[in-house]
Amino acid sequence: MTDPNAIQPSELDQLPDRDPEETAEWQASLDAVTEAAGPHRAAYLMRRTLERAEGAGIALPKLLETDYVNSIPTAAEPAVPGDEAMEQRITAWNRWNAAAMVTRGSKYGVGGHIATFASAAWLYETGFNHFFKGKEADGSGDQLYIQGHASPGIYARAFLDGRLNEEQLDNFRRESGGNGLPSYPHPRRLPWLWEFPTVSMGLGPLSAIYQARFNRYLTNRGIKDTSASHVWAFLGDGEMDEPESTAALALAAREELDNLTFVINCNLQRLDGPVRANFKIVQELEAQFRGAGWNVIKTLWGTAWDELFRLDTTGALVRRLRQVPDAQIQTYQTRDAAYIRQDFFGGDPALAEMAKLLSDDKILECFHFSRGGHEARKVYAAYKAAVEHKGAPTVILAQTVKGHTLGEGFASKNANHQMKKLTVDEFKNMRDLLGLPIKDSDFVDGVVPYGHPGADSPEVRYLQERRAALGGPAPARRVHPVAPLPAPAEKAFASFDKGSGSQNVATTMAFVRLVKDLVRDKETGKRWVPIVPDEARTFGMESLFPSLGIYSPKGQTYEPVDRDQLMYYKEARNGQILNEGITEAGSMADFIAASTSYATHGETMIPFYIFYSMFGWQRTADQMWQLGDQLGRGFLVGATAGRTTLTGEGLQHADGHSPVIAATNPAALTYDPAFAYEVAAIVKEGLRRMYGEAAPGEDQNVFYYLTVYNEPLPQPAKPSVDGIDEGIVKGLYRFNTAESAGITPPANAPRIQLLGSGTAIHWALKAQQLLAEEWGVAADVWSATSWSELRRDALEADEALLRGEERMPFVRQALQGAEGPVLAVSDYMRQVPDQIAQWVEQDWSSLGADGFGLSDTREAARRHFGVDAESIVVAALAQLAKRGEVKATAVKEARAKYGL
Repeated sequence: MTDPNAIQPSELDQLPDRDPEETAEWQASLDAVTEAAGPHRAAYLMRRTLERAEGAGIALPKLLETDYVNSIPTAAEPAVPGDEAMEQRITAWNRWNAAAMVTRGSKYGVGGHIATFASAAWLYETGFNHFFKGKEADGSGDQLYIQGHASPGIYARAFLDGRLNEEQLDNFRRESGGNGLPSYPHPRRLPWLWEFPTVSMGLGPLSAIYQARFNRYLTNRGIKDTSASHVWAFLGDGEMDEPESTAALALAAREELDNLTFVINCNLQRLDGPVRANFKIVQELEAQFRGAGWNVIKTLWGTAWDELFRLDTTGALVRRLRQVPDAQIQTYQTRDAAYIRQDFFGGDPALAEMAKLLSDDKILECFHFSRGGHEARKVYAAYKAAVEHKGAPTVILAQTVKGHTLGEGFASKNANHQMKKLTVDEFKNMRDLLGLPIKDSDFVDGVVPYGHPGADSPEVRYLQERRAALGGPAPARRVHPVAPLPAPAEKAFASFDKGSGSQNVATTMAFVRLVKDLVRDKETGKRWVPIVPDEARTFGMESLFPSLGIYSPKGQTYEPVDRDQLMYYKEARNGQILNEGITEAGSMADFIAASTSYATHGETMIPFYIFYSMFGWQRTADQMWQLGDQLGRGFLVGATAGRTTLTGEGLQHADGHSPVIAATNPAALTYDPAFAYEVAAIVKEGLRRMYGEAAPGEDQNVFYYLTVYNEPLPQPAKPSVDGIDEGIVKGLYRFNTAESAGITPPANAPRIQLLGSGTAIHWALKAQQLLAEEWGVAADVWSATSWSELRRDALEADEALLRGEERMPFVRQALQGAEGPVLAVSDYMRQVPDQIAQWVEQDWSSLGADGFGLSDTREAARRHFGVDAESIVVAALAQLAKRGEVKATAVKEARAKYGL
């Protein structure tokens, strides 16, 4: 039975229907075809009809676009629960304090942004009062990706809530004193408030998608039920130009992530001007998201427009709104009613007649102020529809005015992103507009005051009651008290100590074998999250497919083509491996979500992301920085590493610089292990430091970068050398001496110290033999597992010296007393080993693979770069010749002998 009180479709339609009877006939025809011939025939006829209309030049919205009106008409909007007048006052205080904070800070020249939050205030306030779940709510609460430039508004709300004080607001963007606020959402700088760094634009939306996906992963694997958690990502329409912003839209739709909502603040402005001056960004985004499979909600016009839509009996208004480009909409914001009458309404007789019925005040109200994103009722309706929608993620396209309520000097002006302060008069006008009880006398010496209604005021009580009902403060980051993970059985690591005997094993394979053993651990095995961007077979990981399964929310709905093979391709709803396809950015977003699960969900996970080393740091270093900011923990593994180890691959595949980029990240511990037992020792230490019992003063919020190689070589047994484990972890130990290597140099032979990392140590070992057998030189070989950790330790020693503390850098301790000069060699740029040169007391020289890579055999590539064993010999003789310890002619003879 039809509910007589139900809203009928015609009431929901903002488009005028001049002949409802004819419309009903068309609809009845469609129903009849569907019933008689089936839905496929009906769809076919509709497609052909639309094609005919397009061919005839009939003006229709594109199939992926709707008209430039609200998706939810006024008649269908639910009532906003709570006290709208109270929320209006709270929002007014937040607007004021956000502007005051930035303006007061401008005297220090530290900058800040005002206009972004001014446009988005209601987008946040409505969520904080009615939707965003805190950490005490079911599951883990919601995850909020706050638009970076809106941070002053979030601080202003935390001030009203009592979580921040005036001193902290006055130290906005001045952190060095210890009581300041970071410019943008930075978890490392303000870890109790911010969860996600977002101001490197584009990374927020990408990370939000993979966070929502990782939430489902945790649920489907039985780690934690996160079904009550919702991910909200707040973005700017200009930000959507970043390729990362839209890179994973299809993934979100494909996996039906209805736990995800994008809120795009469409104020039509970039940092320097209009987003789509000659076009319409909302329509473009709608088509893009609809095409990707998202649910799209447009919240464009405020209630003041309802009268205009009611007067639009011909559809002329809707047509005109579809035609006007964004930059002209911005112009209307700054022009008087006469201009708008002429330019917007004057070109169409029907619109001209409509304009006659509108007062100047009404026109200015609509075009200057009334946007959907500025009204709690409109925003509430959109949010409610988003969280109730099932089967797809939702994007809300909310139209706003950048600089709203800040006065005519700010609103919609191209320069408003760079405008950092308001004058006293502008603040007084803003006060009057917002209706705030701030007196002229409160402006002491021209300084704008902060405003607060009082800790026990109705506004603050209301705010806190709403947050309590939703599960506590937001945004908030909380590290749950989680017990350290138990260390895996020693057997998994010790198995590498005996070496590989006569078998050649690449360190990539050694790492994969180690992980294969660790994921079997009863205590911690399920917490490993293997991540790979579609090259698992390149790294020898296909053996993990059937045992761990590849995560898919659909499970495996097909029979795999390799079903008869032992290592068949197995997908599973509870699969452990995240095999992302060809997307390093997506894989890094996975890694970030997994590496911070200890804080986001109170569940410690151990991600390792293994990638072609050339396509890791070079492509996604910005995300590695984001990872460090977000306090992530885990293992990044650059496989098929080095500039010369990839036979035939060439310039774009030959990584000679990733350790240089990694060295710029303070949270990255970078290792270039040479042998399998070193890989095992580093992983063991990484598990202890990041997930086990931390030593006093030790920072657990780090991540490890290991470079591993695809060159199969004999893996030696772990030497019985005092302090070898400490040396592996700290970055340097003596692998052998000339004597321990079985070489008997002549008495009083000149001696040199060869330092090698990664695969380069094998060339150093061959050079050690050549130097002894052909040139009478004794060489000791050292394994430099981490140039950057040696440098970090040395820098800390220098800092200690400035404090009056005597401390010797580890690299100097290790090399103390070592005879002769030092020659360092690496399969990376010389800049990598040269990181430690200034702390080495001996004469220093280095070899490396500088320049672009090239396609050839390993041997030819190493000769080309001058890092092969023979080149090391010549370089060693040159060093010794400078010291007068070998004849100068020996260098020339060696070059001739080896064809250099």
